[in-house]
Amino acid sequence: MAEPVLLDDRPDERRVLRRAAPYLRPHRRALIVALAVGLADSAALVAVAPLVGRATDALLAEDRGGLLVAAGALVALAVVQLGLARAGELLLAKAGESVVRSLRERCVENLAAAPLRFLESHRTGDLLRRTTGEVAALASFVRMHLRNLVSATATLVFTLVVLFGYSWQLALVQLAVFVPPAVLVMRWFQRDAPGAFGGKATAEAAVAATFSETLNVREALQSARGLPGWMRRFHRENDVAVGAARRAVRVENRIDLVSLIEGLAMVALLLFGGWSVARGSIGVGTVVVFVLAGRNLFDSFSDISQLVGHVQTARTGLARLLDLLSATDRAQREEAGDAEGAASAPPRRGELSCEGVGYAYHDGSQVLSDVSLEFPVGDRTGIVGETGSGKTTLSKVLCGLYAPDRGTVRFAGVDLREIPESELRRRVVLVPQEVRMVTGTIARNLELVRSAPDRAAMERAVRELGLEDWIRDLGGLDAEVGVRGGRLSAGERQIVGLLRAALADPSVLVLDEATADIDPVTASRLEHALDGMSEDRTLIVIAHRPATIARLPRVISLDRGRVIKQMAHTS
Repeated sequence: MAEPVLLDDRPDERRVLRRAAPYLRPHRRALIVALAVGLADSAALVAVAPLVGRATDALLAEDRGGLLVAAGALVALAVVQLGLARAGELLLAKAGESVVRSLRERCVENLAAAPLRFLESHRTGDLLRRTTGEVAALASFVRMHLRNLVSATATLVFTLVVLFGYSWQLALVQLAVFVPPAVLVMRWFQRDAPGAFGGKATAEAAVAATFSETLNVREALQSARGLPGWMRRFHRENDVAVGAARRAVRVENRIDLVSLIEGLAMVALLLFGGWSVARGSIGVGTVVVFVLAGRNLFDSFSDISQLVGHVQTARTGLARLLDLLSATDRAQREEAGDAEGAASAPPRRGELSCEGVGYAYHDGSQVLSDVSLEFPVGDRTGIVGETGSGKTTLSKVLCGLYAPDRGTVRFAGVDLREIPESELRRRVVLVPQEVRMVTGTIARNLELVRSAPDRAAMERAVRELGLEDWIRDLGGLDAEVGVRGGRLSAGERQIVGLLRAALADPSVLVLDEATADIDPVTASRLEHALDGMSEDRTLIVIAHRPATIARLPRVISLDRGRVIKQMAHTS
C-alpha cells in the first residue's frame, strides 16, 4: 500500500522565498517596479540628513547662498519623497495583493482537484485554516507591513552608505556600540521564533478543526448529551492555543531591548562626535548628519525589529501554504500512479471493469481485497453487504475518486488513471449518500454540473426522470433550498443529486445508498426516476432497501472487502 501524503504540522521554513519563487514569477514585473519606487523613496528620505548637514555648515560659515540652496533642495526633496511614498505604497500593495490572490486561487484549485484519500486523511478545520487563515494573515502582512519592511531595510542600507561616506571612524564607533548587542538580541529572538510561531499556528489550526467538527456533530452531541465531554476537549485545545500565543508574545517582546541599545549608541555618538569637533577633525555639520542619519539608522533597525514578529508569522503562514500546495500536487501525482501519460478520450459509452483491486486506508486497515468485477454497457447491478463490507469504498474506487493500491479499474479498456480528469467525470459519476448542496435555488445547485447546463437542459432532465410533479410541488427550479439545502429532506437532496447526474449524462452512474434512511414515498419517486434513465447507461446501486434491490436484475454481495456472491436477482 502506498503511504498517504500528509501535511506537516510544522513545515520547513528554510528557503521559503526560494520555494515561493514559482508563484512569484508571474508577478515579477509589478514587484520590481514597486520595489524600485520604494528604493527611490528611501533614498530621498536618507538624503535629508546630508542636506541638513550642508545647511548647518553654511549657517555657521554665514554662507547665505549655500543656506538658500540647501533649503530649496530640502523643500523639493520633501515634495518628491511624498509622491514616491504614495506611489510606492500603492504599487507594492497592488503587487502583493496579486500574489496573495493567486496563492488563494491556487490553494482552492489544488484542494478541489485533490484526491479524496488526501482530503479524508486531514481534518477539515486544518485545511480550512490553511486556505483561509494563513492566506488572510499573508494579505494582512502585505497591506500593513510589507511596505514598511522594504522601506526600513532600504533606509538602513542607504544610511550606512552615507555614514561611512562622511566619517568612517564615527560610523565604526556608532556601529560597534549598537550592532553587536542588537544582533545578539535578534539571534535570541530567531532561535525560538520558529518553534513559538509554528506552535501557535498549529495550536490555532487544531482549535479551528475541532470547532469545524463541532458543527458537523452538533446533533449527536445534543441528542447523546455529549456536549460537556466535547467541551472539555475543546477547552484543553483552547488552553494549548492560548499558551502557544503567550509564548509567541514573550519571544516577540525580546526585540524591545533594541530600544535600550539605541539610546546607548546615541550617547556614544554625541560623546565621540563632540570630542572630534573639539579636535577639529570633523565639522559640526558632520555631527548633525550623524545625529539625523543615526536616527534613521536606529528607527530603521527598530522598525525591522518590530516587524520581525509579523515577518515570522507571514513566513510561517507562507511555509504552511507551500506545504499544502506541494502536498496536494504530490498527492495528485501519486494518485495518478505510474501511467506514462493521459490517454486520448475513451468512447462515450463503454464497459466498466476492475481486476484484482485492493485498497487500504492510511491507518493500514484493509478495505478491499482482490475484487474483480465487470459492468457491461447498460448493466443494472446492485451491490449489497453489511456495514463495513467495503461497498462505499468500492463505489469511490470504481469512479476513480480513490486510486486502488493494487489492481486496475478500466473504462472501455482504458485505466482510469490514464483518462484525463475532465473526460473521466463525463464517463463515470457518483451520487453519494449525502448530497452536498449550496445555499440558493434548485437551479443554482444544478448549475454545479461541469457542463454548466442552461435552463432548457434542466427542464428536459426533470421531464426525462418524471419529476415534474415533484419540482412543481417544491415551487419550481427557482425554489430556495435554504442554507446548504436545509429546507430539503435527505431524499429530496438525493433527487437533486440524481438530476445533476442526468445533466452530466455519464456512461456509468453509481449511487451510494441513495434510498437509505428516506421515506417510502421519496424512495419510490427516486426509484422511478432511475427507471427513466436511458437504457445504454450502466447503473450501479449500493443499497440496503429490499424494494430498491428488487428492481435490479443483478446483485453482487460483498463481505469484508471481498466478493462472495454474484447472482441474477429473482423477484
